[in-house]
Amino acid sequence: MRLGISARLLAGILFLALTLGGCAIAPQTRLLETNRPTDLPVRIELTEVPFFPQEEYQCGPAALATALNSVGVAISPDTLTDQVYLPARKGSLQIEMLAATRRNGLAAYVLAPQLADVLREVATGTPVVVLQNMLVSWAPLWHYAVVVGYDLDKSKLILRSGTNARQVLPFWYFEHTWQFGGHWAMVTVRPDRIPATATEIGYTSAANALDASGQKTAAATAYSTLLARWPNSLVGQLGLGNIYYAAGKLAEAEFAFRNATENHPDSAPAFNNLAQTLADRGKLPAALQAAQSAVSLGGPFLSASKDTLEGILSRGAAPPLSR
Repeated sequence: MRLGISARLLAGILFLALTLGGCAIAPQTRLLETNRPTDLPVRIELTEVPFFPQEEYQCGPAALATALNSVGVAISPDTLTDQVYLPARKGSLQIEMLAATRRNGLAAYVLAPQLADVLREVATGTPVVVLQNMLVSWAPLWHYAVVVGYDLDKSKLILRSGTNARQVLPFWYFEHTWQFGGHWAMVTVRPDRIPATATEIGYTSAANALDASGQKTAAATAYSTLLARWPNSLVGQLGLGNIYYAAGKLAEAEFAFRNATENHPDSAPAFNNLAQTLADRGKLPAALQAAQSAVSLGGPFLSASKDTLEGILSRGAAPPLSR
């Protein structure tokens, strides 16, 4: 896989797009032009977003450095090359771009495949990393760029791309290259901020992935941010409780797990984790009750719930009443 684009190749794909019919192959552009979103400013340009001109095949590190630096993470494309660039592929895969974002303590959020969502993120001050497939002579040429502005009246996007600090493209042309790239786009945000277009499921996944990457402090902030917007999130409550528990903050863990059981009375993991936390705090009667609830709920976590119950009983808690 090869990533990167030159001015000569850009001219080639532009000719190809015109040959294929331009706006006729850009349904999202047509929708924006015929039914302009009323929540979007007419034009936006994030002029303060930094620019890192790419070296050959290095559009991934350059684009990611642009996004990370825009939210205060000072990092160079050279440093990111070791994190995202795959020499055998002569490029960077999306999974590496997401992982590198988390490695640097930020949440990585993949946008819905909608051009309007790209514009909404930019309108709220967030540059958007996009993946394009230039399809030169029908051969794939993958390329990462960063959307930093748009003009609805002129139907044009503004990007940091390749060696061009301010590339201006018509919506329809960008959409043509973007759709062949799978409409993939991502934003990098501090864990105390939720992207403008985020859904509960999408941001939950982003916070959980940050947790799984080992960035526990950032993940705790992301879970707290998630719960501030969606207070009943089970993943948020369990995730935050697990981080507190691992850090030895048992009172905070108990609070998180108790909220989870109250909001999700059918969640065996919530009751199991609450039971373990209560037992570790010496609250054996309450721990026993929570463990019994976890076992009674059954499900795929039944074995773990039984182990927790047995552990609590071994500590001297009164056995459950026989029926």
